[in-house]
Amino acid sequence: MASSKPLMSLSLDLDNKWSYLRTYGNDDWKSFPSYLDIVVPRILEFFEERDIKITFYIVGKDAELEQNHKAIASLSAAGHEIGNHSFFHEPWLHLYSEEEFNEDLEKSEAAIRAVTGVQTTSFRGPGYSLTEMTLRVLKKRGYDFDATAFPNILNPLSRAYLFATTNLSKEEKQQRKALFGSFSDAFRPVKPYQWDLGDETLLELPVTTMPLFKTPIHFSYLTYLGMFSTGLARAYLATVIGMCKFSRTQPSLLLHPLDFMGAEDDKDLATFPGMRLPVSKKLELMSIFVDRLCRTFKPVTMSKHVAEIRGSQSLRSFEPVFAGQER
Repeated sequence: MASSKPLMSLSLDLDNKWSYLRTYGNDDWKSFPSYLDIVVPRILEFFEERDIKITFYIVGKDAELEQNHKAIASLSAAGHEIGNHSFFHEPWLHLYSEEEFNEDLEKSEAAIRAVTGVQTTSFRGPGYSLTEMTLRVLKKRGYDFDATAFPNILNPLSRAYLFATTNLSKEEKQQRKALFGSFSDAFRPVKPYQWDLGDETLLELPVTTMPLFKTPIHFSYLTYLGMFSTGLARAYLATVIGMCKFSRTQPSLLLHPLDFMGAEDDKDLATFPGMRLPVSKKLELMSIFVDRLCRTFKPVTMSKHVAEIRGSQSLRSFEPVFAGQER
């Protein structure tokens, strides 16, 4: 008998240690330090135990580096879906020309295909970087959907926190001025929609935030709440589930490698939210969150979610207008 549960797509942005360091202005990124050999087997075991397949958004540079080949190849070998997270994980795609972004995608696709055998057809911009140009280039390259939009009311606060807690130069702050998006992004829909590109459209599957309130609900925020109180994190998740059911929102939820890493794994990342917890506590919290969600929703990959959406919903269309960008 087919499941009557509403769907829930799960995706994980496989940001590596070097990409975190680079975004935060730490020059140690230039040696491309990696934790993929530590965290990928842990993630695969977690989802294998639950018979869940998710979508991994891979950074092309990581796929290019031989040191990461085994870890990245294991993702597709285990039956998980592979998406494109750009080649160099620069969360300032708004500064790219069309030619530069097209080249970035081409390089990333080739590197990912060489390791996984997969031609990527979905994209998520690093730092939720989204412009009309990126959407048009994705459409021209045959991408099936975009998964970058993040309608989060706390976006400006996240960027301000980054600037206040790092030693970024004035130039680096200018590069990152659109990081995490703007306050106006919070007014975009939580549910899927399509971008009106004139003669064409491109489906957008946003990272789900709390319906109505537009506060973040992906797992990094849940584990951060779990640092203070497991009960608080449980209560927030219960509210999320209730709001999704009330609004008939089928969530598309986002994970990161640090959701499966603890204080003993990498001391260089201790300042990141939740990274003061031991890995045992992190995995305990992740088990609570995922298992609770799976009691209400059926977990699927992003592509399966999109296929169901196209078959059952009439999507609203929006013009790709972004704060500070002229059409």
